[in-house]
Amino acid sequence: MTRTLAAAVLAAFAFSAQAAGLDDARVRAAISSLVPNATIDSIAEAKLPGFYEVVLSGQIVYVSEDGKYLLQGNLYDVATRIDLTEGSRAQLRRSALKDVDPKQKISFTTPETKYVVTVFTDIDCGYCKKMHSEMSAYNALGIGVEYMFFPRAGAGSQSWEKAVSVWCSDDRRQALTDAKADKPLDRKECPNPVEADYALGNRIGVSGTPMVIAADGTQLGGYLPPEQMLARLEQLANPPIK
Repeated sequence: MTRTLAAAVLAAFAFSAQAAGLDDARVRAAISSLVPNATIDSIAEAKLPGFYEVVLSGQIVYVSEDGKYLLQGNLYDVATRIDLTEGSRAQLRRSALKDVDPKQKISFTTPETKYVVTVFTDIDCGYCKKMHSEMSAYNALGIGVEYMFFPRAGAGSQSWEKAVSVWCSDDRRQALTDAKADKPLDRKECPNPVEADYALGNRIGVSGTPMVIAADGTQLGGYLPPEQMLARLEQLANPPIK
């Protein structure tokens, strides 16, 4: 565990200790021994008795009420075989994405679109290019794609500069299509959402591209061929009866 993560977890201990009526001073001393003023994204009671679910920088961990134990990993409900941790991650993604202005995305939809997915993309990523080359197939199956940028190499990289140039083009859809086909792209600059997209991606735990997110916040992939993506979306829309 990194020093920052450990500090954030200890901040969660402080919050949970207060809620449980434990010795606040003792917990604060533990925090200050590592990194002062550590913060977390959120904290709530977990489905696991005696634990809190703590969200820090898109990561979910489970902290015992007394602050003595930390669990990392996915929590499953054995009876239903439901991944409770992934369910929480989906809620986080859905909540974060619902506040994004649609004008902040580059949209490939048609009047026949039935399902819309949000895709965090890197112009230079191989599977991102492959996915985009099959856009007509996704659209034909009723799948619309709304792109947000996540240049994996970060600010100042070539991928970042390409993303800015695409956004600043007169025809963003065509510029993105050309860029993903490795066609020359005129360097352009203007007010753009690349930094905001990248920050949001980090906040919800984007670790690779493409990252495909369904409307309910479920992460579908990774690249999925059109037919497989449709099957997955239909499964989400019509879950089996337990």
